[in-house]
Amino acid sequence: MTSIPVISFVGKSESGKTTLLEKVIRELKLKGIKLAIIKHDAHRFEIDHPGKDTWRHGQAGADIVAISSPEKMAIIEKREQELTLDEVIERISPVDIIITEGYSQGKKPKIEVFRSEAHQKLLCPTGELLAIASDIPWEIGVPCYQIDDAVGVASEIEKYIRTFRNKK
Repeated sequence: MTSIPVISFVGKSESGKTTLLEKVIRELKLKGIKLAIIKHDAHRFEIDHPGKDTWRHGQAGADIVAISSPEKMAIIEKREQELTLDEVIERISPVDIIITEGYSQGKKPKIEVFRSEAHQKLLCPTGELLAIASDIPWEIGVPCYQIDDAVGVASEIEKYIRTFRNKK
């Protein structure tokens, strides 16, 4: 089990998760917080480009292909089955917080992004929610922020980081 706090941003497609998360990341970085993002993709994604060296290495049969430069590094690993969220988390280097986008079925605290045009009801039970970012008000016992309130949501995440550290 990781000693890094983890929060999942969840919501239906087109609810604004990525847009809000981009703004929250910027707010947290302004406060000096080191963070990792894990994006869940239920579909097949591709970060390698046909014809490029790393793609060619994978096509030739390499099970793991790594590419490294002075600015970044990526590892592409072929899998027979999807890793669990906890298995992905264990591969993350020390950061102050790990934020996932997706993983609505996971057991991590969640910030639900709710847009009334995309939702009929909340996806998550109240007990799983750390907060809600919504275009309509909610009175369900958890903090509710406007859907574009990145400062407020980032502040909620900072509180969670402090609480998590104090429990250790």
